[in-house]
Formats: sequence, structure tokens, C-alpha cells
Amino acid sequence: MIAAVRMRRGKAADSGGAAKLVSEALATAQEAGCTGMRILRADSQFYNAGVIAACRRAGARFSITCGMNPSVKRAVLAIPDEAWQQITCPTAVPDPDTGEPTFDAQVAEIPAYTAFANRKKSCQVTAWLIVRRVRDLAKPATIGEQGELFPVWRYHPFFTDSPAPVLQAEREHRHHAVVEQVISDSKASALAHLPSAHFHANAAWLSLWAMAYNLLRAAGTLASAFHAKATTATLRAHLVRVPGRIARSARRLTVHLPQRWPWQEPWTQLFAAVHASPEAALHP
Repeated sequence: MIAAVRMRRGKAADSGGAAKLVSEALATAQEAGCTGMRILRADSQFYNAGVIAACRRAGARFSITCGMNPSVKRAVLAIPDEAWQQITCPTAVPDPDTGEPTFDAQVAEIPAYTAFANRKKSCQVTAWLIVRRVRDLAKPATIGEQGELFPVWRYHPFFTDSPAPVLQAEREHRHHAVVEQVISDSKASALAHLPSAHFHANAAWLSLWAMAYNLLRAAGTLASAFHAKATTATLRAHLVRVPGRIARSARRLTVHLPQRWPWQEPWTQLFAAVHASPEAALHP
């Protein structure tokens, strides 16, 4: 589900308006009936005091990637070697810098890291700094034919107040990359080309796309387990652009669907769910 979208001008800073956008998304999620713990997972452009304050005002947790700024770098380099835990990912994780798949990594934690220490005290936040590091095979430190002299690492820290154990929190944080699938889906459909040179027209188009995306995702979830995970292009092909024929008889409309249609059962299940009476919906 897309809880909030916003069109920004090209010259706007990446972090501009981030706190307000987070507040709107968290409020929408609550109004939509989301229960349990809400955790904001975000990239480094959302690493600022305003975003974290917005999370805490909404009663949500945060898990935000932070760049290797001088303060974080000092904290990471001070982690002792024995503190690193070896992990093996069941599926390859693409390196954010090189895109190369990696299976092995090491994880360490700093339990009480204070972010934004150079700001006033009300802006400072103390939480967990969790760091994943992978070998940088593109820059091996070698000497002659002796092979690697010492390992070179790439560090990927994130700042979180998640109550989950360290390895679970690290694994859950990497799941935030699923948003890239939504972005890819949007670029393959309505957002491939915005329709106007006017900012406000494109902003309206963006809002319409978000509503259409949410409706398609809901329709896919009601149709079948396969369609619940399908792209919106597949949903449009299977459930929306149906080669049916409408006939009118005795003041009734009848839809004649194609024979031996492979998506008959999911479409019928979606139709029944959408057109069920309120009593049937309340008493399945």
C-alpha cells in the first residue's frame, strides 16, 4: 500500500519535507487500520532529527540508513574485531555501491549511539547503531604474490530503536529495498511519462496513480495468492482488460467471458468479493 506520495521540484533537496511526509504516511497507515508496531524503514536521505521526531510523535519506531559521516565513522572504526558476528545470507544481497551480489557479511552493534550530537539537546537521539560490513574485493590490499595483506571492508550502518534482536533488525532493515519494486512498477506504467509541463498537473497525476496502484493491489489480493504478488501490468492484463462481451436482456446486463480462460477462477473470486452484500461480508 502507498500511504503518501508527493511531487517535488527538481531543485528541492532530497530531505526537504521528509518529516511532514513521514507524519502523513504514519497517520494514513493508522487510519487504514494498521495495528501492531509500525517501523519506518528509510534510506540515508531520511536520516535527520525531524524524521525521527515525527516517528516518535506518531508512536512509531525507526530504522534509517545513515551515511559514513565523521561521527558515525569514528564509532564504526572503534568497534573491536571480536564484536563482529559472521552471517550468511540465504539469498544474495546486492552491494549498494557496486551492485555485486554478496552472500557473506559481518554484523556488529553499538547499543547507545547518540545521533545529532552537535545539535541542541532536544534534537539528540540515543539508540542502536547497527553496522553490516562486507569485503571490498574491488580494492584488495595486496603485496606482491602473497595475496591479500589485510581485508578491506565496505560498511553499511543504520540507526534504529527497533526492539528486535540485532540480526533480526539487520535482516528486516534490508527489506526496505522492496520499495524499489514499487518504483520500477510505476515507471513501467503511469509514471513512465508525466502528462504535462505543469507542476500541479503532474502532482495530481501522481496522486491518481497512487490511488490506482492501491486499488489494483487490493484487487490482486482478493483474486488469488499469485495475483497478490504480481506486478500491476500483470493485474491489468489478467483482471482489468478482460476480453468480455456485455449483453442486455430483460433490463439486465450479462457479461460473457471467454471460454477456457486461464484466469477465470481468480476473476470470479474477485467479482464475488467486490459484489458481496454487506451482510455476507460481515458474516462469511
